[in-house]
Amino acid sequence: MWPPDAAVLIALQRELAGQPAPRLAPDSAALPGGCFVCFAGAGPGPGRKGDPAWAAAALTHAGRLPTTVAVRGTAAGPYLSGLLARREGALLEAAVRALPVPPGVLLVDATGRDHPRRAGLALHLGAALDLPTVGVTHRPLLARGDWPGSDRRGAASPLTLDGDLVGYWLRTRAGARPLAVHAAWGTTPDEAVEVVLSTVGRARTPEPLRAARRAAREARAARPPGSVRSP
Repeated sequence: MWPPDAAVLIALQRELAGQPAPRLAPDSAALPGGCFVCFAGAGPGPGRKGDPAWAAAALTHAGRLPTTVAVRGTAAGPYLSGLLARREGALLEAAVRALPVPPGVLLVDATGRDHPRRAGLALHLGAALDLPTVGVTHRPLLARGDWPGSDRRGAASPLTLDGDLVGYWLRTRAGARPLAVHAAWGTTPDEAVEVVLSTVGRARTPEPLRAARRAAREARAARPPGSVRSP
């Protein structure tokens, strides 16, 4: 699922974009998960193959602390727009598979249908794991749309690519900058909005992503041998 060759990955992305995916189950958001990867901070440029990496996954439970796991590895490729799956995909898959139980829906710091071949990392990861996924980013990749006209929580406005609705700008906290919320594997744009709103607490970022991001950064800061698992 994670070919190192760019041409093979592009062909796979085109294939995944046209494949049917299982629909989001009504109770999927009852056990939401998130995943995040971070890299060593040293070095110029956006990222190179072999960069040390720490990926984490989280499960959030109502009224309980999140369950988190982390894995350590290296980037499988450089950062290239539209080919993020090559760099991060295997690491994120390893982190999610290390969870004690799979999430009902997975939030990913990546795009889904907002992609040159309509198969960004959030969609690709969902296909690899056979889990419904939602992408959450600070900005769209190719899609365009104006911010919501209202500052209220839940205000949304469409993100379109070549005339197709691929996601929404969503204001997750009153007065805060909106997030780009992406349809991905087994989710529609409207379902993606519902999932994100159901997993947002007091912060702007959904809780499963916040927990995974914190776990990945803590693993990077610790770095002692054996403190995290390797994929």
